[in-house]
Amino acid sequence: MTQTLPPTLDEIRTWPATVSVPKAATALGISKTYLHELIKRGESPVKLLPLPGRHLVITASLVRLLEGA
Repeated sequence: MTQTLPPTLDEIRTWPATVSVPKAATALGISKTYLHELIKRGESPVKLLPLPGRHLVITASLVRLLEGA
């Protein structure tokens, strides 16, 4: 089984303005299930765009978190 490496910060900066929860989880190095749990508990480390039945992660928020800002 091969393990996929998380994307680099430079790669993430090229992503669209919003990304799916699974894609954001990959960038954070956590499982999509865990990120969904954090969102459900209101403890998401990144800003979200709530949509009916799903959430999108705001990429700029993800970049700021990973930069440590």
